[in-house]
Amino acid sequence: ENKDKPSSSTTAKAKSEDGAADQVKKDGHSIYVGQVDYTTTPEELLGHFESCGTVERVTIVCDKFTGKPKGFAYLEFQNDTAVENAIKLDGSTFKERQLKVTPKRVNDPHFYSGGRGGR
Repeated sequence: ENKDKPSSSTTAKAKSEDGAADQVKKDGHSIYVGQVDYTTTPEELLGHFESCGTVERVTIVCDKFTGKPKGFAYLEFQNDTAVENAIKLDGSTFKERQLKVTPKRVNDPHFYSGGRGGR
């Protein structure tokens, strides 16, 4: 009788695929920033990159045991144009350090699969 309605498993699967697509889209709008001074705050990085476009999020990566910054960060922008502008800041000086700015690398879940297995 309910031929018109999709099954709940189909609907749930579609939602999870949309979530994965959203994550890929966010990663596409993100950059990696290396050589970040350990005393840098997210607000300072935001100030350095805000001329590129609207920054959605600044994440300074910290050691999970000590809580101290690891010296790199990720910035998420609103669009591709902002990302392209931010990448132009590769090699720019910030707090007397030369920043390394690249598009965020996305891990391929199939990269390590296949080939040689474990024991």
